Amino acid sequence: MGMMVVDTLVLGHVSAADLAAVAIGGGLHVSLVFALVGILQAVAPVVAHLHGAGRDNEVAGVLQQGFWLAMLLSLPGAGLLSAPWAVLSLAEMDGLIEAKVVDYLGILAWGLPAALFYRTFYAFCNALGQPRVLMVIGLIALLLHAFLAWGFAILGWLNAPLGVAGCALSNVMVAWSACLAAVTYLAWGPLGQRYRPFSNWQMPKWPMWRELLRLGVPMGCSNFVEITSFTLISLFIASLGADVVAGHRIVSNLAALCYMLPLSLAIASLSSVAQAVGARDWARANLAIRAGMLLSILMSTVIGIMLWLAARPLVEAYTDDAKVSAVALGLVGFVAVYQLFDALQTMAGHVLRAYRVTFLPMLIQVISFWGVGLLGGWWLCFHAWLPFGVAGFWWASVLSLVFAAGLLGPLLWRTIRITESIL
Repeated sequence: MGMMVVDTLVLGHVSAADLAAVAIGGGLHVSLVFALVGILQAVAPVVAHLHGAGRDNEVAGVLQQGFWLAMLLSLPGAGLLSAPWAVLSLAEMDGLIEAKVVDYLGILAWGLPAALFYRTFYAFCNALGQPRVLMVIGLIALLLHAFLAWGFAILGWLNAPLGVAGCALSNVMVAWSACLAAVTYLAWGPLGQRYRPFSNWQMPKWPMWRELLRLGVPMGCSNFVEITSFTLISLFIASLGADVVAGHRIVSNLAALCYMLPLSLAIASLSSVAQAVGARDWARANLAIRAGMLLSILMSTVIGIMLWLAARPLVEAYTDDAKVSAVALGLVGFVAVYQLFDALQTMAGHVLRAYRVTFLPMLIQVISFWGVGLLGGWWLCFHAWLPFGVAGFWWASVLSLVFAAGLLGPLLWRTIRITESIL
């Protein structure tokens, strides 16, 4: 998400067309990546359950199957990024912006395999409660991307400023660098020495793939539905002009950045709860859930207040364009308001994954984010008695998060009671 912020900051000082292109292209790219990554995240609850049950000798095999699955998923994913015309045809947009979007996605396709391999490694480390290496790699990758994106997009290190294509090129280089760092750590780091993931390499095994896909496909769909409920807005509002799309991009970027804290707490809770469930330690599982929920509520409230107070300087850091800035400032308040509900539904959804419950949460999120959020936003934006414009999508997003939190919370507590009574 920090890399997306860098892209937005850099291109906000290039042109509204480049910023609109990364809003549309970046939205499509992150939607696809989050969907595929969601499938690979099934590695986390499986590994955490095995670790909690004391079956550490089996976790390397799960990681290896995850790598095979990542290799398979990268093929259709790269194909979709290389040929995005079917998706782009759903929206009306300026020809210059569409050309930039196509170039941007075509370059990003080369980095998709690396991104999927890295996120498999990411799920493995989190499941074992070892996230520090991910933090270090992530921070280095972010700094490297900021350096390369500025050089390629604005300074013209490759003979001329590349704009949005320069940011894409930097993304690819950083993705492969992070992947190489992950391989190095797995080969010679502490986890590699303990679990030896590259020893006794296994060929693809259908029983493990079936379990990963049973958990992962609904998780991937949930990720896809949740992220597209925001990213597809850029596609739907393309006809409103580059200034509106660019302003929306800035606010959606801030929303994604704010989302990282509750998401991080949710991932940590998934790992902790899944290990406790694997060990049949219900007291520890309940304690982890309560701690995660309380932290999410407190921190999301603080983030919402800070965002409201710092809205103007944050927006001005993104763009020099007065029209784009005006659009963004009119939307920031929505992000500040919905932080609490976003944190609650994110936490509940991830803890349900720790209990290997993924299908019903997916259905709830489809109804909430596509039904209430996207469909409701489209109606409010274009077809209400007094059309709200782009703000209609943000009003609907707030309602969708309230709806999702209201359904996922009771489902979580029912799942906890049933699991403890059966096991």
